Formats: sequence, structure tokens, C-alpha cells
Amino acid sequence: MGKGFAVWFTGLSSAGKTTISRLVEADLRARGLPVEVLDGDVVRQNLSQGLGFTRADRDANIRRIAFVSKLLTRNCVVTLVAAISPYREARELARKEIGSFVEVYVKCPLETCIARDVKGLYKKAIQESIPNFTGISDPYEEPLGPEIVLHTDKETPEESAAKVLRRLGELGYVSR
Repeated sequence: MGKGFAVWFTGLSSAGKTTISRLVEADLRARGLPVEVLDGDVVRQNLSQGLGFTRADRDANIRRIAFVSKLLTRNCVVTLVAAISPYREARELARKEIGSFVEVYVKCPLETCIARDVKGLYKKAIQESIPNFTGISDPYEEPLGPEIVLHTDKETPEESAAKVLRRLGELGYVSR
């Protein structure tokens, strides 16, 4: 059994984190690797219920995701995290906690994210009925040195997933 590692997809809401992580998951499973996806929305419902969207609550949520990810990677599971995780400091703490960590910046212009928003969250945030919304009334701090940058306004989800898998091969996490 191989070594576990975490692939941390960060970016604005509707940038493509979940879609791409699911494509990467399918490829890794096809290679016979044990994989878990920790999706930010699902984790919030099941592990972080009761947390709001203040900076302290967001940081607590990311700490919880990092803790679960560390346990999984320690047990040789590939963990794909798809969470906005807007603050650099929290992502860096996750990197330190987990160890085998690949940061993927799912970069997408705000206008494109707003146009893709099927849940209507941006519209509500712009109308100020959702406070502390990342990219509107709360900041998103772009990663300074991510291992991978995806441009989901210019790439298909399949092209982005292929880019992630290629880089994981280059980094020695998966066979090429």
C-alpha cells in the first residue's frame, strides 16, 4: 500500500473544486488507490454544524478538515479536500499538520463564479442577505506558492483534472 497524501483544492465558491476533485477521485480509484473526498459543504453539515462564517469559525472548520485529513493520510488514504479555505494562514497550518500536502489553487474570476452559481449564493451575498461571503463581503487570500494552479475559466474540468494528475506524478505521489 502506498503512502497517503492530501490534495487541497482551494478557491472561490463555484470555481470548480468539487467537480475537479471528483474527476481526480475517479482516476485515482481506477488506479486502485484508497481515496476519500472531504467536500467543504458536506463537512460543514456533518462535522462542523453550528459553526458560522466568521474568521474564527472558518479557521475552526479548516482545522477540523485538516485533522481528519491527517488521520486518513496517516493510514495510507489519499485525501482530496475541496474547501474554499479563504485564509492563507489556515491553509499553511493544514499543510504543516498533514505533511504530505499538495495545494491546488482553483483560480477562477469572480464574474465567472457568479455566472456559474447554481445555488444563487452570490446573488444573496450581493443583496447582503448572506454576511461574510468569500469574494463579496469577506476576503479570499490567494495562495502564494501552490503546487498547482488551475484556470477553470479557460480549462475544461477534465483538462484541470489531468493537470492535477500530471503534477501528482511529477511530485512522485502517483505513477505517471
